[in-house]
Amino acid sequence: MSGEIFFSTDGDIATLTLSNPDKLNAIDSAMWVALREAFERIAATPALRCVILRGAGDKAFAAGGDIEEFLTVRATVDDALHYHDTLVAAALDAIRACAIPTVAAIQGACVGGGLEIAGCCDLRIAGESARFGAPINRLGFSMYPGEMAGLLDLVGPAVLLEILLEGRILDAREALQKGLLTRVTDDEKVLDEARASAARIVAGAPLVARWHKQWVHRLMRGGALSDEEKRAAFDFLATDDYKEGLEAFFAKRKPVFTGR
Repeated sequence: MSGEIFFSTDGDIATLTLSNPDKLNAIDSAMWVALREAFERIAATPALRCVILRGAGDKAFAAGGDIEEFLTVRATVDDALHYHDTLVAAALDAIRACAIPTVAAIQGACVGGGLEIAGCCDLRIAGESARFGAPINRLGFSMYPGEMAGLLDLVGPAVLLEILLEGRILDAREALQKGLLTRVTDDEKVLDEARASAARIVAGAPLVARWHKQWVHRLMRGGALSDEEKRAAFDFLATDDYKEGLEAFFAKRKPVFTGR
């Protein structure tokens, strides 16, 4: 029986739940496809302003890919390329390309593919007992380059190589110190803190959140901004939300942003 990706919404916040309870939410082929499709659905729903990713239950965010599948889905080089490019990397790219902010709520094991998913999110909030790593060197296979991008952007080559070369499992505090996490909280408060973070995000102007993500990604690609890009950085001047934000500030009231 394959796992599932559950999709739900609460107002302008979407929640995606990775569910494969018999395997600590390990991500199988169908789940990678469903994850990509979920983010395509989110991209087509402009009313949404934040996405929370979590694992079902409290034992794991996701304990990697479903290793039981590997003998079939990666039996040949062509099979492996299809699996890692068309299924896994495509899902990770969809998370990274998501225009609206993403928050990973991490409880328990966050390993391998689970760590890759969390690394593609904008914020990562974990419980004290969460554990992190990618001990695939003990299984005799390497991380596909197309799946490294999110982690490499997040922690840089030194930490990524430490994770991959040693295959060591990190506790939440060390993961925080190394830059893998945004914050650590009590285990029982992870989901509440993720929801509070999402609420703070949606309280801001939604176009601004999208632009902040866009410009961070653009700056990470390097190179000087073109004159056209510099001018585009002031697109907010023509928005209703900019007018509303200033009016609310001067009137000492809470702004009501519409995303226009």
